[in-house]
Amino acid sequence: MKKLLLGICVIVTLFACKTSTEYKSYLHNPDLFSNTVHELNTVVMGNNFPPMVASRNYAYAAIAAYEVIAASDPVHYQSLAGQLNGLKQISISKDTIGVDYELAALLAYMKVGEAVTFPEGSLKTYKDSILTVARAKGLPDAVEKASQQFADSIGMSIIRWSKKDNYLETRGAEKYTVTDEPGRWVPTPPMYASAAEPHWKEIRPMVIDSAGIFPVPPPPTFNIKDKKSKYYAEVMNIKNAVDSLTPDQKHMAEFWDDNPFKMNVTGHAMFGSKKFSPPGHWMSVVGIAAQKAKSDYGTTVTAFAKTSIALFDAFIQCWYAKYTYNTVRPETVINKYIDQNWRPLLQTPAFPEYTCGHSTISSSAAEALTSVFGDNFAYTDSTEIEFGIKNRDFKSFRAAAEENNWARFYGGLHFHNSCIISTEFGKKVGGLVVERVKMKK
Repeated sequence: MKKLLLGICVIVTLFACKTSTEYKSYLHNPDLFSNTVHELNTVVMGNNFPPMVASRNYAYAAIAAYEVIAASDPVHYQSLAGQLNGLKQISISKDTIGVDYELAALLAYMKVGEAVTFPEGSLKTYKDSILTVARAKGLPDAVEKASQQFADSIGMSIIRWSKKDNYLETRGAEKYTVTDEPGRWVPTPPMYASAAEPHWKEIRPMVIDSAGIFPVPPPPTFNIKDKKSKYYAEVMNIKNAVDSLTPDQKHMAEFWDDNPFKMNVTGHAMFGSKKFSPPGHWMSVVGIAAQKAKSDYGTTVTAFAKTSIALFDAFIQCWYAKYTYNTVRPETVINKYIDQNWRPLLQTPAFPEYTCGHSTISSSAAEALTSVFGDNFAYTDSTEIEFGIKNRDFKSFRAAAEENNWARFYGGLHFHNSCIISTEFGKKVGGLVVERVKMKK
């Protein structure tokens, strides 16, 4: 009898190990999803993708994860099929037996995030590390397989949809033509790089009807010789501001720099340094907000998806304006007409000045985040601490976007009129995303 009882105990113990649900507490933790977004962010940074291309990675990946969540709980979540331009339907595996939806959301995010721009395998090591931990915590083989199949079915639908957004067609499009026309953008030091993504306005937006849905007013007419002109006042305003920055203004500018690839020049030596791009910064903010709000898994994924959609469309609207007006950067004007030795605090990005990309996408993201977490959601943004830049505190997402407005001006990159207009129109894009996209029921 004792041997029989001992045998039963051993069998029960082994069965308990095999069917342990400890893996669920690990995989269902929303912080793990935020960490996965951070991992994609790191891969994007490592590959030197410009910010508008980075926004494409984040958006499609987050939408794939969201569609898993929506499929798992149609009572509380609504699919984005039929809501986003060109996304008519999503093929979902009918075999849902054994699917762990939180794991499937992670797998779909990684599959699409990797496939949209990167070569296969970019996130393999990270994915393997998650599965190794989950297996050690009792993840059954059948659950892993079912979850992977479910993730693949949704992931492939999103990938097929992504391939029709005109991204590939714009890879070989005509380059920006540099001319000596007064007031027209030209490459800036120290890299003198070609204009980035002049055809991004041709990418299919997700929510807005077209790139030109919100046409911005023309910038002040280029007139540097008339000291009474509005343009001259804008030029002197930014020069004087950069020449007399306070420590807090410098910190503000550096905090929102988000230059994905800065060329450092010391004598004859040149080397590059990397940071998260502007949309990468806002992806970090989503994770910070979700953690502070103690959001559940579905809400966390929703916040990432909605914010990334707002970022994606804001870039398209902004790039339409940039390559409509093709305005020269402050650095170029000041060097040519006022002081050849003047330099902005930050390194000037390689695209036209008006409108401001960072201010546009920041105010758009702020609207999306406010719709999820509420207004007056105070938080500490620790995004830049890993790059040696101390944290900043904000009373709300909109307050952060307003600060970004000033940060691009203090950095010497944009005339303040550009930042004001950009903040206004980015808010319009974000507001339309919030109005049109229905996610949580």
